Amino acid sequence: MVHKLSMVASIGRPLEFDPEAALEAAMQVFWAKGYEQTSMQELLTAMDLSKSSLYQAFGSKQGLFRRCLARYADQLTAHLREGLAAAPSGWAFIESFLYSILQDVEGAAQPRGCLVMNTASELAQSEPPIAEDVAASIARFRRTLRTAVERAQREGDVDPRRDAATLAAFLVSSMSGLKVQAKAGADADTLRGIIEVALKALR
Repeated sequence: MVHKLSMVASIGRPLEFDPEAALEAAMQVFWAKGYEQTSMQELLTAMDLSKSSLYQAFGSKQGLFRRCLARYADQLTAHLREGLAAAPSGWAFIESFLYSILQDVEGAAQPRGCLVMNTASELAQSEPPIAEDVAASIARFRRTLRTAVERAQREGDVDPRRDAATLAAFLVSSMSGLKVQAKAGADADTLRGIIEVALKALR
């Protein structure tokens, strides 16, 4: 069942909206443009809300952004966990995780990078609450990737003597760097070469 919030618009009429759909719309705008470059009017248009309804539901632009960042982290973590559960091996999952970044340059849309990592570059030094959100999100990604590395070690595809936590951090770093490269205009062949080097480093 879709839960809806009922708000009172500035002209006094009740306004109902789906908060999940509104958050998704806002997240897409922030992801494409970044926090600072996203105007309130762009958010209001994308979410199809009045300013009063946005503030009543989400508190502020920063409050809305933090909700969007959490939503992105939830979605990515769930996607990783589902992919790992369905993968025939831990190593197959790691390969697919890295090679999936090629979709950023092979798709029709302009590469947007990773919202969490983009936010780390844009705001982590100036907004401590957001920096904490970013750190928590990255920790979640690392935990899931560590599970994949440990599985690959049990299955004999990664040296079990290597530190799984460090390899998971390396995977997060590799993902971030590859997405930045894609956003900066690197082609698929360049990214594929980097991925091959990263995979060799994991062995």
